[in-house]
Amino acid sequence: MTDDTDPESNLQQWKETMQAEHEEAIHSPDLDADHRIEGVTQVSYRVYFAYDSDSGSLKRERREQVDELHDPELLSCACGVRGMTPEEATAHIEAARE
Repeated sequence: MTDDTDPESNLQQWKETMQAEHEEAIHSPDLDADHRIEGVTQVSYRVYFAYDSDSGSLKRERREQVDELHDPELLSCACGVRGMTPEEATAHIEAARE
């Protein structure tokens, strides 16, 4: 028994379906759900340590922030819609408030 399906075609169909569902979730949100936009970002620090001879261990001495806090490129909503651009997140919130 052979499988005549085209994996590339199946993948493309899946991507198109997922994109359509994503667009639907952005522009037709559940009006009963809680809608709060959130994102995750990371700020890096350089951390300096000093050797504590009494305990034989390293102790954090100080830290220095090495980059600035930037807004994340992709945002999520508390209702479960993930991976939105800022423009999509704005459209989502506006649709939820209509």
